[in-house]
Amino acid sequence: MPDPVKPLRVLVSEGSSTSAREAISILGISGHHVEVCDPSAWCLSRFSRFVRKFHRCPGLRTDPAGYLAFVERLLETGRFDVLLPTHEQGFLFARVRQRLEGRIGLALPGFESYRTAHSKAGFSRLLDQLKLPQPPTRIVASAQALREAIRFPAVVKTSVGTASRGIWFVRHADDLEDALRDLAATNAFTDEVLVQDLVAGTTEKAQSVFCRGRMVGFHGYRQVAPGVGGGEAIKQSVRRPQLRGYVEAIGQALDWHGALSVDYIMPHDDATPLLIDCNPRLVEPMNAYRAGVDLVGLLLGLSLGETPAPLPESREGVLTHLAMQALLGSASRGGTRFDIIRECGQLAAASGPYAGSSEELTPVGLDWISAVPLAVTTGILLASPAFAIKLARGGFGAHLLDIGTIRVIEGKGVWW
Repeated sequence: MPDPVKPLRVLVSEGSSTSAREAISILGISGHHVEVCDPSAWCLSRFSRFVRKFHRCPGLRTDPAGYLAFVERLLETGRFDVLLPTHEQGFLFARVRQRLEGRIGLALPGFESYRTAHSKAGFSRLLDQLKLPQPPTRIVASAQALREAIRFPAVVKTSVGTASRGIWFVRHADDLEDALRDLAATNAFTDEVLVQDLVAGTTEKAQSVFCRGRMVGFHGYRQVAPGVGGGEAIKQSVRRPQLRGYVEAIGQALDWHGALSVDYIMPHDDATPLLIDCNPRLVEPMNAYRAGVDLVGLLLGLSLGETPAPLPESREGVLTHLAMQALLGSASRGGTRFDIIRECGQLAAASGPYAGSSEELTPVGLDWISAVPLAVTTGILLASPAFAIKLARGGFGAHLLDIGTIRVIEGKGVWW
């Protein structure tokens, strides 16, 4: 672990995601100097007292070469000890890792391993190779093949997608036609598409940190209440020894170095967790931090070339919530203005479903500026609760990848 009395100078790769915002809080609480680059002047992380400086940069999705050049210019100033990729920027950094080594502390696996974990189809094939459980899955490359492979109810996924985008829940023929129209509009069949049987159960997530294929940190939590767009409004930490073993096998097979997160379903009628998705990064690490496991601190140590000792188990039963997700989730499920006001009251009083829970995304008590996006979100939803649906259906941000950008980054000779 990094020396707690020696603040590090950390450049965070983007500031729009909830994962970046939570990592920034942990870095700030730990006393580190934090700077952020992001294409959006009004990204979520702008509203934090822990961010010392914001750098507006080209979008990863629209200009990966420009984004990389921008980051490299920042690194050339010598102001930073660690580059912390909190979202899909890791795909690009892993591709050019040799260009970055020796210039900055950075914890990432080899590019082929990163690409396997990033691709839903690649991850599914890896699970098959390791004989790890997942819902019945078919991989298709055309609309006709999808029609032939579908079994209702099902989940259809593009091989590339994040923040719950590129996912369709298909329960009958009309849903299938809607999904096929969306897939055609986005040229999704230029890549692979997954079809999985829909399994009833509880959504849970596992977060881990690996040091050259050896697990050094692990945490799990379950969704207590949903937010909007597939996110969690309330989480509770859990212990899943079986799932920990699965994640350990994945990390070993990929010789993973850095952060790795896995989504899974705990079926209502079975004790065996089914793995459904993988993120080659740290997803919303605050619940782990509140439960006694500082995965961000582990990443800093790895980035500096340290070989940290494995952290102890996190505490079970720790509740945390994201107020913005709670409000957006209430509105997206048909909540009225009165419902939103009631939700605000329960959040403020830490009552009802929020009793015993702590805020993880906008911790106003620690970081008063974080009240700004929370207040703006509340005001917009009170003016128009339907805004939550528009937000959930919104497109990718400029800090995220799409299939075209991935093909550019994968291109041979482009980055050397």
